[in-house]
Amino acid sequence: MKITEYIKQTRTEMSHVTWPSREQTIRFTSLVIAVSLITALILGIADFVFSKLLTLLFH
Repeated sequence: MKITEYIKQTRTEMSHVTWPSREQTIRFTSLVIAVSLITALILGIADFVFSKLLTLLFH
């Protein structure tokens, strides 16, 4: 396949893509950030608790 043919096909395919609106993008990005922070908090608390338990058990 020639590079020009590839670029033409790619542009054609990209015109069929339904892109999210700005509002949807902001909403989904906010959701991903919130879930990531909540997950980090839960894992951080679990790590702290388990490290304290192990310190109590083996020290």
